[in-house]
Amino acid sequence: MPRLGVILAGCGVYDGSEIHEAVVTLLAIDRQKAEAVITAPDMLLDEIDHRTGALTGATRSVLAEAARIARGVITPLEEVRAADLDAVVFPGGYGAAKNLSNLAHKGSEADILPEIRSLILAMHAAGKPIGAMCIAPALIALAFKDSGIHPTITIGTDPTTAATLETLGAVHATASAHDIVIDIPNRIVTTPAYMVATSIAEAAAGIERLVKEIIRMI
Repeated sequence: MPRLGVILAGCGVYDGSEIHEAVVTLLAIDRQKAEAVITAPDMLLDEIDHRTGALTGATRSVLAEAARIARGVITPLEEVRAADLDAVVFPGGYGAAKNLSNLAHKGSEADILPEIRSLILAMHAAGKPIGAMCIAPALIALAFKDSGIHPTITIGTDPTTAATLETLGAVHATASAHDIVIDIPNRIVTTPAYMVATSIAEAAAGIERLVKEIIRMI
């Protein structure tokens, strides 16, 4: 049974992982008779009130929040090894840009959590597929920054974000919610999800295609 690492950044679109994207990803993996290995870094996040979009002043554990989506079955990112996985998938949500990286605050000058970079590069070196959706393809661009590798990815249609990713060295491809962009040489699959989707059904169309392609690559 294929084992897909699903890397979460908390729980909630504004301060963690986008819940719809994460759940659809897990459902698609299960429907493909594969195993999801859910993981998240053990760190703190700034809590956002999802009714108002405002900071609450509180902090929460990324790992504990992600465990809500995982129904308690979760592995700290620090314990996950590429050798134990057949592929990795990154759901989106603002947490990818502010917890797993600092893209939200630093743009093209951003960096990425060392554990995330190490996992992406190790999966790539082993020829194992990497999937990402919504804003999470930025993590791939950041991981390969200054490496000489120029992954082809999509975040949809936003020209400002696309320009930032190209500054980091990625090649951006415009795509709609039901599309997937496949970088065959680098074994990377991306889809815009809620970067362009206006409903869970729209987001699910691309996510389900992404998961199927990742498993086909395995």
